[in-house]
Amino acid sequence: MTVKISTETVQKIGRIVQFHRKEAGLARIDLADIAGVGKTVVYDIENGKETVRLTTLLKVLGALNISIFLDGPLMDRFEAGDDAEG
Repeated sequence: MTVKISTETVQKIGRIVQFHRKEAGLARIDLADIAGVGKTVVYDIENGKETVRLTTLLKVLGALNISIFLDGPLMDRFEAGDDAEG
């Protein structure tokens, strides 16, 4: 399944990653080493590439201590255990 995230959101994620990286005093290669990814991936994320794997993005975000928050109109029901499996 493919989930499409808006171009604006992808670009904003890139700006957030770049801001955190720079504030941490890290070069792209340093962040890549900490996250266990290639340096090109950090460049791609920061420049809004839309085809970065989620697992790879999560490694980079984790290395920078950035969290993702999911929200939606049915989250209360999901949190209550009505997650509609099956």
